[in-house]
Amino acid sequence: MCKNTISSPKNLSTSFGRKKEEPYMGNTLNNKKANGLALLPFLVFIVVYMGAGLVYQSKGVDMAFYQFPSVTAMFLAVLVAFIMFKGSINEKFDTFAKGAANVDVLTMLIIYILAGAFATVAAEMGGRDATVNLGLSLVPVQFLAAGLFVIAAFMGTATGTSMGTISAITPIAVGVAEKGGLNMMVVLGAVIGGAMFGDNLSMISDTTIAATRSQHCEMRDKFRVNFLTALPAALVTIVVLLIVGRPETVTEIGDLSYSFIKVIPYLLVLILALVGMNVFLVLTIGIFAAGIVGIATGAIDLAGFAQAVYNGFCGMNEVFFLTLLCGGMSELIAKNGGIEWIIQKLGKVMKGNKSAQVGIAAMVSLCDCATANNTVAIIVAGDMAREVSHEYKVDPRRTASLLDMFSCVFQGIIPYGAQLLVASSLCNATVTNGTTISAANVLGSLWYCWFLAAFGILSIFIPFADGVCRKDPWNWEYDCAESNVAAKKALLEKEAAEAQQ
Repeated sequence: MCKNTISSPKNLSTSFGRKKEEPYMGNTLNNKKANGLALLPFLVFIVVYMGAGLVYQSKGVDMAFYQFPSVTAMFLAVLVAFIMFKGSINEKFDTFAKGAANVDVLTMLIIYILAGAFATVAAEMGGRDATVNLGLSLVPVQFLAAGLFVIAAFMGTATGTSMGTISAITPIAVGVAEKGGLNMMVVLGAVIGGAMFGDNLSMISDTTIAATRSQHCEMRDKFRVNFLTALPAALVTIVVLLIVGRPETVTEIGDLSYSFIKVIPYLLVLILALVGMNVFLVLTIGIFAAGIVGIATGAIDLAGFAQAVYNGFCGMNEVFFLTLLCGGMSELIAKNGGIEWIIQKLGKVMKGNKSAQVGIAAMVSLCDCATANNTVAIIVAGDMAREVSHEYKVDPRRTASLLDMFSCVFQGIIPYGAQLLVASSLCNATVTNGTTISAANVLGSLWYCWFLAAFGILSIFIPFADGVCRKDPWNWEYDCAESNVAAKKALLEKEAAEAQQ
């Protein structure tokens, strides 16, 4: 940050700890010598992670792309970075530590563990099952396919996890579909689509956290841009499901008892996040609200609450360590000219703002196809996307939306992704008529993912979702929304005064 002047916001931190000596104004390509070899560690990560998945898949191993941990692959990539870059081991570690200990990385890590704690406590006290049963009790069976999409969308948004949503809803949905004569592919597509809608938009989803923190924008603003693109896709999906998802016969679902009080923590977190409360406060309130409800209803005791919080922290260990290692490695790569090389190459096909947006969408999509993990894809692409965003003046709120949107699109449709694999596995474990469904069978019924991709591309060329960006434009000099410039100036002034003491 600026140490002795507030005339311009120089030396402001950029994503994953990278610092610029001048604000993002004009051409950034000449700040460091471009070096394509500096990207070799990223390539090692992708080759190791994806290569291991392909090997295990060829051997018929279940969940093949999740057998070789992404954290181990990233650790190997970090070792390659330390070996190949010039300088002493201490110099390289100082650079790595600067990236890993950047305020944005640390903020992201704290949000991850708080989100994990809330999701675990809420599930332990029965909130997840109560939410599913509440939704199913409100939907007539003849509209169940569309209803399952809405239920999964709400639950995914409230809980911030597509995997948790799919795991909770799929067995119930499959059982109802089998009894009621619903098309099984349509039902699975509805559940997966709704879960990806929630994963994309949730304030506590790790994809939202990664996208907004890497682009230095507010979750609420990203939500507004993202929602106006996702909503049309969701509405068209619902219409299609109402047409193609009607059952041959109408049967009773069975017992759907629930306690509404157990749904309240989810609603509370959703509402508080939407009104703009600080995300740390939102998640902390959510954790204790879920704990109080669980203790009051006898679902958990005090020790169970404490254990659930701890388990929630531990449950985020993969994304926690992955972000930490990637933050440090990104700093090493940036220092050695890797990011400049990417922008230089992309600059040959990016001729302006809109082609830059297409490039950002393509970048994160390819990363997701390579890693089969939308959060990993955003973390890997986030630094590069931020550089492209500033070079071609793509509003960071728009960039965050594109990163989250297209990573979720491809995570929902790649047949080796966890979402499709879990849904098909749970379906095969639940059906009683001997039917076997593969992940690839569901691709044609993933209406929401296909529609989101279409509306996402359309929104680039017809910016119907950019109202918040136009009303409160981005100030590139101070790297924040225009409405936050006064606060940013005050912060810089305070830091300058402290530096002079």
